[in-house]
Amino acid sequence: MAQQVKGEFDVKRTPEGGVDLGGGVAAGHFRFDKVFHGPLDATGVVHMLAVATAVDGSAGYVAVERIDGTLDGRRGSFLTQHNRILDRGKPSLTLTVVPDSGTGELEGLRGRMAIGIVGGKHYYTLEYTLGL
Repeated sequence: MAQQVKGEFDVKRTPEGGVDLGGGVAAGHFRFDKVFHGPLDATGVVHMLAVATAVDGSAGYVAVERIDGTLDGRRGSFLTQHNRILDRGKPSLTLTVVPDSGTGELEGLRGRMAIGIVGGKHYYTLEYTLGL
């Protein structure tokens, strides 16, 4: 049965330089350092590649994040994969726990995370299961 936890996180963004994708297309590379509060008491390191198109409001990014700490009191780490598209201003985000990436007491973790920003504060909702 899936469980759901919610909380807040702090985030710091650091530009890491551009990446040449060829054909005159460059991607921005960014590092994000996060501190999660609440039932997910952890730190996260994210590496993101982002691109924009010539059409205003159309862009995308992919990222991989390593989260290390406790989830509902269980210690371990896990990876997430982010995939966000902005289609002429309409956003969609898929943020998934990478299967079999959980370590320690988080071995077997599966799930999805949603991120929200309200009033300049960042919030997460993580729906997850543990076990095979």
